[in-house]
Amino acid sequence: MVNSLVSILIPFKNVEDYFEECLKSIQNQTYKNWEVIAVNDNSSDNSVQIANQFATEDHRFKIFSNDKSGIITALRKACQHSTGGFISRMDADDHMTKDRIKVMVESLVNEGQGTLAVGKVKYFSKAGVKDGYERYEKWLNKLTATGENFKEIYKECVIPSPCWMVHKSDFDKCGAFMPDRYPEDYDLAFRFYEFGLTCIPCSTTLHYWRDYDNRTSRTSEHYAQNYFLDIKLHYFLKLEFKPSNDLVVWGAGKKGKTIANSLVEKNIPFSWVCDNEKKIGKDIYGVRLQHFSELQNIENIRCIITVANERDQMSITAFFKELNLKPAVDYFFFC
Repeated sequence: MVNSLVSILIPFKNVEDYFEECLKSIQNQTYKNWEVIAVNDNSSDNSVQIANQFATEDHRFKIFSNDKSGIITALRKACQHSTGGFISRMDADDHMTKDRIKVMVESLVNEGQGTLAVGKVKYFSKAGVKDGYERYEKWLNKLTATGENFKEIYKECVIPSPCWMVHKSDFDKCGAFMPDRYPEDYDLAFRFYEFGLTCIPCSTTLHYWRDYDNRTSRTSEHYAQNYFLDIKLHYFLKLEFKPSNDLVVWGAGKKGKTIANSLVEKNIPFSWVCDNEKKIGKDIYGVRLQHFSELQNIENIRCIITVANERDQMSITAFFKELNLKPAVDYFFFC
């Protein structure tokens, strides 16, 4: 019988309304050999008292305080105090299904090192879940069911930040929480991808993800759109692009301009295409916009696509298929 220790890392700040439900969902796990390493990130409410009460009654809960401020330093401290052979993360305002730890441990043991356990997620909210989150949930769960999460990593974060588990040795190899790059969950997902971890398919909902107006991902500047684009471009240039490639940006909207401006600042030459007749022929940031048909004359393409409309994305995919170019190899959707 598998009985390896699982370290569940929880940074928390001002979550008194939800924290007890979160910790009880861990306490009620069918898999019993776990430790919670919870780090208080300068809470001003009763969150610490709630955590300490659980620690008093159950030695598996271990509570620490962040020496600095911010979720990354809190996660680093949690990681430093972890002793398990498996590492998982949890958000203090969510709750997990009773078999989540058991399912993930069994998956990792069966598949071995070099793998990443993930699970389907379900958003919930008293005010009702917004359409954007419903679309993200559906998209993410579809990837998780087949284990093909990394195929679309440049679109959005393909690993649910509070619903993954990994061998400690693989976690360390990927750099744990050492980088200072936000959003930290998306950066970690890219590093799992960079080091070649394989997502284990999962068709079961393992995590309930709470949405509310003042959750960190809604209020912190570190989760603004420009941070996501910076991470995408950073890893694209590091992992997908070579100096011998002909770099192309497709799209001249806000995201396309942001990417183009970053490339200009980095002195990286590129072609810029779109299908907007009003923009074709214009110079922006010193680069002339061309019609996308010019791609037929460019060899060794690596194309960043910043077009968000799903119907347009289907047309773009069909266009590249005619050119015998492959998704996630020759072209990458950034939204």
